[in-house]
Amino acid sequence: MNESKIAEISADTRLADEEVVEIANLASAQTGVPGTIFISTAMGQHGPRVRYFERPGKTQPSFSVSIADAPAVVANSLPARAMRQMSPQVIAWVSRNKDALLDFWQHGDSWTQPEVNDFIQTLQRV
Repeated sequence: MNESKIAEISADTRLADEEVVEIANLASAQTGVPGTIFISTAMGQHGPRVRYFERPGKTQPSFSVSIADAPAVVANSLPARAMRQMSPQVIAWVSRNKDALLDFWQHGDSWTQPEVNDFIQTLQRV
């Protein structure tokens, strides 16, 4: 087998091993919560969750809320005061949209962009 064919097979294997993840940063106009709520399909080793940011960006401080029957803050890098102020609203939003968010977490990686857009439109504001 020549070197270019080996490189091609190696690249194909790397692509097959990569996770497919669908994400969206939802603005306050979409959620009713001041700030940005980051939603995604299954990522990493943790369970279903959303992240809240005062301003979007992966380097910005945030807190995560589990998508569960009793949503709760499971991680935080925001100042404690900001987390205490915003977490009840994010928890209320997650509670209101739990089933849809879990469906997206578990199955959204196979959805087309129009399906993701339709899903986002169904989410209820607080």
